[in-house]
Amino acid sequence: MEQFERARLDSYFARISRTFAPRERPASFLITHLLPERPSFVRGIGTSTDLRVVLPKPKSIDPAARRTIEKMTQCDTLTREMFENPDTAVDYLESRAAGEDVVLCDVGGYFAPALDALCDRFSGRILGVVEDTENGHRRYAERDKLPCPVVSVARSPLKDPEDYLVGQSVVFSTEALMRSRGDILHGRNALVLGFGKLGSSIARLLHAKGIRVTVYDIDPVRTTQALSQGFGVARDRDTALHGAGLVLCATGSVSLRGEDFATLRNGAYVATVTSSEDELDLAALPDVYQQTPSADHVTKYQTTGHFFYLLNGGNAVNFLHGASVGPFIFLVQAEILAGIKKLTHGELGHGMHEVGAADRATIAATWLDFFNRNQ
Repeated sequence: MEQFERARLDSYFARISRTFAPRERPASFLITHLLPERPSFVRGIGTSTDLRVVLPKPKSIDPAARRTIEKMTQCDTLTREMFENPDTAVDYLESRAAGEDVVLCDVGGYFAPALDALCDRFSGRILGVVEDTENGHRRYAERDKLPCPVVSVARSPLKDPEDYLVGQSVVFSTEALMRSRGDILHGRNALVLGFGKLGSSIARLLHAKGIRVTVYDIDPVRTTQALSQGFGVARDRDTALHGAGLVLCATGSVSLRGEDFATLRNGAYVATVTSSEDELDLAALPDVYQQTPSADHVTKYQTTGHFFYLLNGGNAVNFLHGASVGPFIFLVQAEILAGIKKLTHGELGHGMHEVGAADRATIAATWLDFFNRNQ
């Protein structure tokens, strides 16, 4: 990022931070992808809150971004396990923010398993959670009762441009990895598992490239949406897996289990839009499969009479090429800051919430001032 671009981005987040300044400045814990542009967003969080620690998503860390953020605040290693055990989770928060009012900024529902214990036993007060992703939204929403407010930006209209461009980056990276082996997308039937925001974006982009696309989703509403947009819809998932030369997993909730891999046709490629532990049950893959590198970030799984290729170890393929969605990501990051402000007002009940339309309009107008180059 050029110096003038970084200065503009810092100015943007400075204005957003002023616009959505909390009444009182709580402590915060931030889980985030550490991509090259991320320090400006982290500075914005640090302006609105007393940022105690950044927990980078482990498979998307830019070393230069991490070094920059380590000069601002503490960076700790993030694992799912640290918040799956309530005792460990409470001890961790006590070590960083004992007795404080705390906002938890999440990407993927990491805090969800220990949230009851954090709200009940932490010596401070959990004001709430701001969640960024659809996968995390579901982790919180599926609970019978939430012990604090959760403001989700996952389904915000400001996230639509990001979702579309993430879909583009997934298709780009998938094709790049296939081409590294001398293969191409064309001539292969593609199966998209999950027709949510990302899955539908991927399906449309593949179709625009002339690829035959079949969709499978357990939600009948999404299935009808896929049909209305001209996609083939699989009723029998196993048959669809067997016929696909490319399988793109976009459910966020274990697309392929151990027994499913044997159903893949020989030579099929498997790619995902999120982390392997969320999308693939690789641990249950039969031991008879041997793994050998086939190209950079392409692993061949082979047993007698069967083989397939897994891209980027089952992790999100687009992070191999920066996962860039341009300045549109700054819309969602600004909405996270607006969500923090809502939590600090203390007026939200326990449950799921969204940022209001007026705040979204303010964010969009501010973003246009800084990033609409066609003005």
